[in-house]
Amino acid sequence: MNDSANNSNLPNAAAGNELAEIQKLLQMVQNNVDLPPHLREKALGMIYRLEKVIEYGSFSREFEPISEYINWITQIPWNKTTNDNLEITNVKTELDKTHYGLENVKERVVEFIAMMNLKQKNEAAVIQGEKDRVIANQTSAQAGQASAPVNSVNLSQEMSRLQGSSSHAPIICFVGVQGIGKTSIAKSIAGALGRKFVRISLGAIGGVTELRGRSKGEIDAEPGQVIKALIRTGVMNPLILIDEVDKVSSETGLRADVMAALLEILDPEQNSTFMDHFIDYPVDLSGVIFIATANNLGGISAALLDRLEIVRMSSYSDDEKLHIARDYLLPKVMQASGVLPGQISFQDAVWPLVIRPLGFDAGIRELERTITNLVRKVARKIVSGEGERFEISPENFREYIPEDIGVYS
Repeated sequence: MNDSANNSNLPNAAAGNELAEIQKLLQMVQNNVDLPPHLREKALGMIYRLEKVIEYGSFSREFEPISEYINWITQIPWNKTTNDNLEITNVKTELDKTHYGLENVKERVVEFIAMMNLKQKNEAAVIQGEKDRVIANQTSAQAGQASAPVNSVNLSQEMSRLQGSSSHAPIICFVGVQGIGKTSIAKSIAGALGRKFVRISLGAIGGVTELRGRSKGEIDAEPGQVIKALIRTGVMNPLILIDEVDKVSSETGLRADVMAALLEILDPEQNSTFMDHFIDYPVDLSGVIFIATANNLGGISAALLDRLEIVRMSSYSDDEKLHIARDYLLPKVMQASGVLPGQISFQDAVWPLVIRPLGFDAGIRELERTITNLVRKVARKIVSGEGERFEISPENFREYIPEDIGVYS
């Protein structure tokens, strides 16, 4: 008797659970004050449809995609941004702290920031001019005088025009051999500006859906890497590094599709209304700073190259490597290994041997590995009780850098 009574309550219990799930989705949408109005209406319409399908027994099939969609759109930081530090002296100081040499690259970056600085001041002047005009009209109206003529182009339209104008700061593309510091200098730029940093690698990308997302009707539907980058950083104006642009799959059709998608993402004339296939709503990317990297320009389409400002990063000279190894890499490696500054010292004559143990390397990645191996051996000696302080000289450096370590020429 009791069993049958319990069984009769099962449908009501299931319906109660389903209504609770719907209520959670409703709260996610209602509590997110940053959702654009049209997208909010769209999400609410989906939720109300869920309420209607409960009685038809297809709730579980409808719930999963709708729940996934609402979860993603409520994670997008629609109105959240960080404030830029556009003082060019600060930017130059920060770049000098993390990178030695590369003066031509730093100069281009400072010019890039200067353009952003001027653009910000111009937009602030437009806003202030609009405010002054409104105040003047209100004052005139209170005094019973004729109002000043109102310009037919309102403030939002003027801002859109400035945002999409050809004077917008260009998209920088760092071109150079591997290990030259393309990614690290992009991180330094983000740090100097006070922006969040995120990297999207295009190496052997599996298709344009990686950038644009999969439509909600497809299996495993989800947003593309651009929307995910905004979600990971939690702001709408991060610095996004589009890494290895030239490494897109060599398949003709796939490469053309990816290059076409990159045109919209990177072009300031188009990216204020970027359309991700999953979100299916225009997302404004105009606040994002994009920096691209490539080893060479051979795999980049002509149309995309036209949108990029190429900054070539040449190989480091031996003198630059000496300063980088001594002043940047060694302190970084020692800190990571736990070796204290006074426990290793280098004679001046040993640095050329450390820089070129077996040949020439254009970048500094191999140089960092060499120094890491050296410091690791010193750490082992310290832990083994062989001593507390070690001096590296031309006579003993092969104890720390064996013959098989380095780049073969």
